[in-house]
Parts: sequence; C-alpha cells; structure tokens
Amino acid sequence: MKKLKMFSVFVICFLAVSISVNATGFRTGFNDYAIEEVENLNLGKSVEKVWNLTYNGSEKPVTVVKRITSDGAVYIVNSKFFEVCYASTSKGFGTKTVKKSWSSVPAQINDVVVNSEEWKKQQVITPQKVDDEKALGLIASYLPGLLNENYTHLLN
Repeated sequence: MKKLKMFSVFVICFLAVSISVNATGFRTGFNDYAIEEVENLNLGKSVEKVWNLTYNGSEKPVTVVKRITSDGAVYIVNSKFFEVCYASTSKGFGTKTVKKSWSSVPAQINDVVVNSEEWKKQQVITPQKVDDEKALGLIASYLPGLLNENYTHLLN
C-alpha cells in the first residue's frame, strides 16, 4: 500500500512538471539546425562573411551577416520580418541595437516579432569574446527564444 501511494505521488508530480513546462512555452523543435556559409558574394567593405541558418530543414533560412566594427564583430541576423544584432566584444557576447544604416526591416514590424524582455536578457549571453563558430552556435540556440511565441513559425 505504501508503494502504491509513493508511485501515485510520483505520477502526480511528473504530470504537474509536464504541464508547467508546457504552460511556460518551453520551445522544442529548434534543436536541429544547419549553418552554411554563403560564398562568392560581393560583400562590400563592411561585410566580412554571410551565413544561412535553417531550422529543421526549413526552406526559409535566416541570414547572418558578420561585420567588423571598432568594438569587435557584430552579427546581424535577419529575415523579411525581423532583425537582431549580436555583438562579440571585449565585454562579451550578446544582443545589441541594430544600426539604422544596417537595418532593412521596419521598426514597427520588428518590435512586434522580437520579444523586448528576452532581448534585454540576452544582452550578455557570455562575458567572453567568442569566435565565429561559437557565435553562430549561440545565435542558433538563443534566436528562437528571442521571437514572440506567435512568430516562431518564421524560423520553420
């Protein structure tokens, strides 16, 4: 009888945790991503590299453009409906405001798609400066959490 009660408590706790994870919007489906460098482009003076980031084999890639600034490297992540800037500087790696001259998405649209609270949380993802490989991995991992729940389909 005691074992049955313990088992019942275990099952109830497991269900409660499962429901709370689902209710918090824990996102799945973004663990499978691919990053491919785009080659043979006329990148111009300020653009160093370009990559396409796709989740789950989607045909809607997100473009990541690397630019070098006096502070370090910035990675502009954009699609038709949003853009975000991540920077790798001596202060670490995290989100940063996109310069207006680099921006191609109207602010009204971007503000609806990007979660401003999550953007603030991601201002310092790591306190170390990172290389391209680490930066792209962090971008791929943190980007889905940066979009408002109703717009994560833009990545699939």
